[in-house]
Amino acid sequence: MNIQIPDLPTAADVFAAAERLHGRIHRTPLMTSSGLNEWLGAEIYFKCEHLQKVGAFKARGAANAVLQLPPGTDMVATHSSGNHGAALAWAAAERGLRCTVVMPDNAPLAKKTAVAAYGAEIRYCAPTLAAREATLAELVDQTGAHVVPPFDDARIIAGQGTVAQEIVGQCRERGFSPDLVVAPVGGGGLLAGIGLAMCALAPEVTVLGAEPAGADDAQRSFRSGVRVTDQVPDTIADGLRTTLGLRNFAVIRERVSDIVTVSEEGILLALQLLWGRTKQMVEPSAAVGLAAVMEHGSRFRNKRVVVVLSGGNMDFAVVAGLLAER
Repeated sequence: MNIQIPDLPTAADVFAAAERLHGRIHRTPLMTSSGLNEWLGAEIYFKCEHLQKVGAFKARGAANAVLQLPPGTDMVATHSSGNHGAALAWAAAERGLRCTVVMPDNAPLAKKTAVAAYGAEIRYCAPTLAAREATLAELVDQTGAHVVPPFDDARIIAGQGTVAQEIVGQCRERGFSPDLVVAPVGGGGLLAGIGLAMCALAPEVTVLGAEPAGADDAQRSFRSGVRVTDQVPDTIADGLRTTLGLRNFAVIRERVSDIVTVSEEGILLALQLLWGRTKQMVEPSAAVGLAAVMEHGSRFRNKRVVVVLSGGNMDFAVVAGLLAER
């Protein structure tokens, strides 16, 4: 039975978001590493969203949503493990709005600090999706705040899709089209948005999602056709522990070719390579795309591949300690 899902975004929404965001966010660089290319047997380009406002692609979706708030809105709220919370806090501050973010109490300290630094109030909860949603619902009942969801929202998906529009433009400026684009998937806003834009702008490009094997609900959902909602994530990639959103799943099923999983060891090795070879200080979630290229080499060999580095917010001492233990 087909279930009709309301408010699904379109490619036109992505292009409208790009116009809306022009001059408000960074056009992040596309970089490559000859050493990694030679080692991996592929031509890899990294889309550096860790150099975006607030240190993550999440600034795109949050700003796009805030710029479309109903008239008279004076407060926004969300739940987030970190990057979306910081992005919404930043976007709200830019518009002079109050912001409250519900965060799991085990969120990385660096992300808690970032949310607070952008002026948001934080309410802590247990580290489960149910606790996050219940605490947010209570907050909205108390304050009447307008909710800007972290991923399951047409405005968020469209904003994140502007990553793909930039990728297409930057590749064309260099005289080529990529064969594949790989993006990490947690809640699915980034991957869904990229899928929408790529299908419209460069349908010949294969779009792949990548996620930790310890948080593989997106792959299981994609391959079974039924959205998985019962996962208990176990991964260092804290930004990818969320469950795939309903709208996100609907878009990804239609616009993405496949989703692959990677090991924790692979994530740490990819992180080490990105820190050491490219000098890009990304967070573990951002290393999942490179880990996919490394662990699923036959898919990428002799191809031009764009890997999205999704963010760079982390507790450096914690992550460095994990790398030292390898």
